[in-house]
Amino acid sequence: MDRLTYTAMALALCSGFLAFAPARAATDDGLAEIQRDWEQIRYQTPAGERAKRYEALAVKAHHLTENRPGRSEPLIWEGIVVSSLAGEKGGLGALGLAKQAKALFEDAIRIDANALEGSAYNSLGVLFYKVPGWPIGFGDKAKARELLLKGLAINPGGIDPNYFYAEYLVETGRAGEALPYLDRALLAPPRPGRQVADAGRKEEVRALLEQARKRTP
Repeated sequence: MDRLTYTAMALALCSGFLAFAPARAATDDGLAEIQRDWEQIRYQTPAGERAKRYEALAVKAHHLTENRPGRSEPLIWEGIVVSSLAGEKGGLGALGLAKQAKALFEDAIRIDANALEGSAYNSLGVLFYKVPGWPIGFGDKAKARELLLKGLAINPGGIDPNYFYAEYLVETGRAGEALPYLDRALLAPPRPGRQVADAGRKEEVRALLEQARKRTP
């Protein structure tokens, strides 16, 4: 396989991003609007329209970050929107967007690692196991596990941290270990104001649970 083919295949993996949504509904009106728009795009918008809508939302999210200096929450949501856009775009553009999202999550962690129940750890962990590794990208499965476990420690009963750690386990060939985390995700309590996200994520949990069971001896 030549380097160009390898690069194309590796970058195609960027289209697999599934953005992490923080556990609690935002209380800041600006953040709540970003969160609501993201949920509508992610779970209620036809696939062919998502990239354009994410692009517009990324601009709005960036303005919010600029207007809330020194706060972790806007950085997290801007990172979520940018990583979601990366997933829709795929290809060469996705890697640049992934790097942008990575920087946003890292800035958020430096300010307040516990913000939004550790969402920056989870979101960054997802990037580290979805993005190709060196020499193409910054992906690192060991780093991903470290970050995902930090997020899970902060919010052990949450639907999203359990789902994404389970997805990591399935994608790294440890499907059997993923089963209890998926069961825990299905039992996670409803999140006030997050009905759309909860319903969409539970569908993804059930699909991954079926996949994990098929891969488990």
